[in-house]
Amino acid sequence: MAEAYKPRSFWRRPEGFTGALFLIGLLAGAGFLVAKFIGFFLSSTGMLVGLGVLGVLIFMAIDGKSRALFSYMYKSTMRWITGLFIKIDPISVLKSYVDDLKKNLRKMNIQVNRLRGQMHKLQEMILNNKKEIASNLNQASAAKESQERKVVILKSRKAGRLRDSNVKLEDLHRKMEVIYRVLRKMYENSSILSEDIEDQVQLKEQERKALMAGHSAMKSAMNIIKGDADKKEMFDRALEAVADDVSNKVGEMERFMELSESFMQSVDLQNGVFEEEGLKMLEKWEAESDSLLLGEAKEEILDLADNDSEALDLSEPLKQPEMAGRGNQYDTFFD
Repeated sequence: MAEAYKPRSFWRRPEGFTGALFLIGLLAGAGFLVAKFIGFFLSSTGMLVGLGVLGVLIFMAIDGKSRALFSYMYKSTMRWITGLFIKIDPISVLKSYVDDLKKNLRKMNIQVNRLRGQMHKLQEMILNNKKEIASNLNQASAAKESQERKVVILKSRKAGRLRDSNVKLEDLHRKMEVIYRVLRKMYENSSILSEDIEDQVQLKEQERKALMAGHSAMKSAMNIIKGDADKKEMFDRALEAVADDVSNKVGEMERFMELSESFMQSVDLQNGVFEEEGLKMLEKWEAESDSLLLGEAKEEILDLADNDSEALDLSEPLKQPEMAGRGNQYDTFFD
């Protein structure tokens, strides 16, 4: 399993919530019984029963094997109860993430194409402004030679306004370039992620079936009593680690798609302006720590967007993953 992964404790999982409710109910029921039959528990027989129960509890708390066995039985029961209401089987969860990824990839493809169209329009506006700036400056120069002071002032001022407009448009284009480069990289990495998960699901589903065929609650209990690890539990933990990692990456992907959509909706391309809130959201994302989905590519993307010598090719198609010669990023989770 990957070293960076920290498995969730039982209480942080869905079955842990069920377990907590069960414990609260058990304690409440015990308190009710004690209050109702307080007279019995104060009697000699009641005290003996109480001491017997307390002795069993103390023994289970002290004896490691008994404690581990009870913990296993309790967790297994809570997992079974929880599974009746929600999907917690790691294979099923991973399959649902594959569906989410494919749906998000289709949406991201649409977003990239829309953004590309907007950037083309923006580039055209900047280019037209530059042509008009040059034209106005030429007219101002010609008017200066013919001593037409009024024309000189008007054309110079117009060239200045167009220059200011282009500063805003170019700043807007840089922000769009960051989003465009990030979306493209996320699309590429998410496509690979989707392929890796599908590959793991197909492989591990068969392995899990084989493991389940030779698995029984009694055999697991005996392994725990002997101090051996339960193979099924270890296998499921690895699958849960994969599911947790994918969940975080899918969440990051969806958050950035929402961010980019909000930013684009805040842009008034005709006037070359954008709302401050959309800009703040993008700047907040840029300042955040490392990206799970982009990895080291995040800093590279931000550097490329600020480097005028690195021209962005808007005609370049989105890359598709190549499985040949590439390892699966989740193989180490099962080591």
